[in-house]
Amino acid sequence: MPDSPFDRYARQTVLPMIGADGQQRLSESRVAVVGCGATGTVIANHLARAGVGTLRIIDRDFVELNNLQRQLLFDEQDVRDGVPKAVAAERRLRSVNSEIQVEGVVTDVHAGNIEELIAGSDLVMDGTDNFETRYVVNDACVKLGKPWVYCGAVATYGMMLLIRPGETPCLRCAFSAPPPPGSAATCDTAGVLGPAVSVVASVAATEALKWLVGARDALADGLLHVDVWDLSWRSFRLQRKDDCLCCGQRRFDYLETAAGSHATSLCGRNAVQITLTRPARLNLPELAARLRAAGAVTANPFLVKLEVDGYSLTVFPDGRAIIQGVTDEAAARSLYARYVGM
Repeated sequence: MPDSPFDRYARQTVLPMIGADGQQRLSESRVAVVGCGATGTVIANHLARAGVGTLRIIDRDFVELNNLQRQLLFDEQDVRDGVPKAVAAERRLRSVNSEIQVEGVVTDVHAGNIEELIAGSDLVMDGTDNFETRYVVNDACVKLGKPWVYCGAVATYGMMLLIRPGETPCLRCAFSAPPPPGSAATCDTAGVLGPAVSVVASVAATEALKWLVGARDALADGLLHVDVWDLSWRSFRLQRKDDCLCCGQRRFDYLETAAGSHATSLCGRNAVQITLTRPARLNLPELAARLRAAGAVTANPFLVKLEVDGYSLTVFPDGRAIIQGVTDEAAARSLYARYVGM
């Protein structure tokens, strides 16, 4: 074991922009990573290795084979075990750096829980794969005055924007509304190159480190767009909009919670997620026993999976489910009601 708690960071603390004082600030920092897929794994990996004292990693999904091409914290054993990404990420990062606190939270981020999930965090990092969740994060961060970093990648390019409520434009200043369904490139329609993810997420992680050590003058000024295939880097200066519904008028539309449940098609998955607005608390062993009469069931402490009639239903303890083999949300609700119950 190292003689000094900072010996492991020697190559980092020698940098004049970090130093011992900056490293101490990192060790005292708390960061929430919302989503632990492609960009989220890269961001979480960098921050853990840099010595950020507390990481909360929030993700709704489980590890699949097609994740391994670009999601750097997972391996084939995680696929075989069928563990949630947040659990696999927590295990891996604890083995990477035992000196920090890592908490994996298996849940879907929505209006009803986002404020509680990011409470106490000094910074929020975007590792999500959809704009709906990003607008929820944006509303919550602006409302609470928390800085956050938007980060996304698809095909061979990615974008990054550091948002400081009260100082910089928010996400709705940059993009007043999510792109209409079917109009934007997704990992399903356009694919995604692993190095593109790593590059833009590494830049996002760098912005996080700058913020956490207090290097305000070095922060990026505007929206960064990078394409690793044609080696282009572009930065766009943005202006805060006084009439922005979120940071200008302080209307937090995406924090409005509807009752019941909602369905969300998942990018590139031929799957729909069913989320309960008021989470349940399922007894997974009992559910597994009941579902065995319907089809093939596998279970672990984190989820129950049912294979039936060409569909795969993965149910989590809070009642959330991912239904694969279907893209129609009404059909997914019907399957959920049939096998899990509304």
